[in-house]
Amino acid sequence: MATTKRAAPRSEKAPATADAAQADAAPPAKRSRRKKAAVEGSRGLPAGVLLAGPVPPEVESLAHAIQEDGGSVLAIYRDPLGAHPTLLAGLPLDRVDPTPFQRDLSEAHAKKLADVIDKIGTFLDPIIAFRRPDGRYWTPNGRHRLEAMKRLGGRALVALVVPDERVAYQILALNTEKAHNVRERAIEVIRMARSLADAGSDRAEKDFSFEFEEPALLTLGLCYEARPRFSGGSYHGVLRASDAFLDLSLAEALARREAQAERLLELDDRVTEIAAELKARGFESPFLKPFVVARLNPLRFRKGARMDVDDVLDRMLDAAHAFDVGRVRPDQIARTGGPPMEEAA
Repeated sequence: MATTKRAAPRSEKAPATADAAQADAAPPAKRSRRKKAAVEGSRGLPAGVLLAGPVPPEVESLAHAIQEDGGSVLAIYRDPLGAHPTLLAGLPLDRVDPTPFQRDLSEAHAKKLADVIDKIGTFLDPIIAFRRPDGRYWTPNGRHRLEAMKRLGGRALVALVVPDERVAYQILALNTEKAHNVRERAIEVIRMARSLADAGSDRAEKDFSFEFEEPALLTLGLCYEARPRFSGGSYHGVLRASDAFLDLSLAEALARREAQAERLLELDDRVTEIAAELKARGFESPFLKPFVVARLNPLRFRKGARMDVDDVLDRMLDAAHAFDVGRVRPDQIARTGGPPMEEAA
C-alpha cells in the first residue's frame, strides 16, 4: 500500500458569542428525502402481456446459444416492472459458476440448504445468471443453491438468464440467500472493484454507487484483505459518516483507498494497544475496542456534521497517540453498548 503524509490537525477558532457557539453547534437542517408512495397499479406491465411483443435479435441469439450449450429455454418474457426481456431456462449444472468476486462459501449454509432441498425433493428457487462468451454461466446470487445441487448429484437447475452482464456486479442487491455481515459485504465490494478495474473500466468509482452500496465498504474491504480478523464493525460507523464515492477512475480510486486503509490499520494497531493497556489495568469488557474508537471519533458529539474521511483519520490517529488510559473510569466503559449488529451477524 502507498504511504501518505498525515496532515496536521487544524485549529478551530472559538465563536465570538454564546449565540454564535450555539449556531455553530447546531446541525444543518435536513431536507426530507421520503419517497412518495407509488399509486397502486400505476407501474409496469399487466400480467396478461408479459409474453407479448417481438423478441429482440440479441435475445433470440441468447436463446439459441442456451440450446447449443445443452440447456433449454422454457420461456421468454418481459419482466413486469421494467419490461426487460428475460429468459427462464434450464441450465446444465456443470456450466454454471458463481461470480469469482463473491463472498466465500459458507459450509454450514450449503449443507443446510442441501438438506432442505433434498427433504422437499424440489428445486423451487431459480438463480439469476448471464452467459459469458466462453459458453459458461455466471450467477451473482446462487452460490449456495448451486453448491447444494452439486452435493445432491443434480444435473441441471432453473435460472433467470438476463442478457445484461452488468447484473454480475449487483451481488449485494440480488443476494437474498444469506444475510451479509460487514466483513462479507466489504470483501465482495473490493473484489468487484478490482475485477472492474482489471477489465479496463474507465468509469469513475462514483458511477458504481449502486453496485458498491457504501464507499466505506471499499476501504474496509482492503483492511480485511490485509488483516482477516480486522474488527471492521468498530470503524464502520465512523467511515460511513465521513466517506464518499470518489470522482476518480477505479484504478486511481483504489490507490487512494489503499493509502486510507493503511492509515486505518495503523489506527487499529494503536486502538488494540490501548485496549490491552485498559485490560492490564483491570478493565474487563468485550467492548473495549468499540469504547476506544468511540472516544477517538471526532464526530461523536457533532450530530449531522460532515468531515472529510482523511481529516477524520488524521484526528483519530492524533487522538489515539495522545490517549491517556489513566483518565478512563469504570462507569464510562460500563455505559458502552455492544458492537454494531452487522458485525455480530
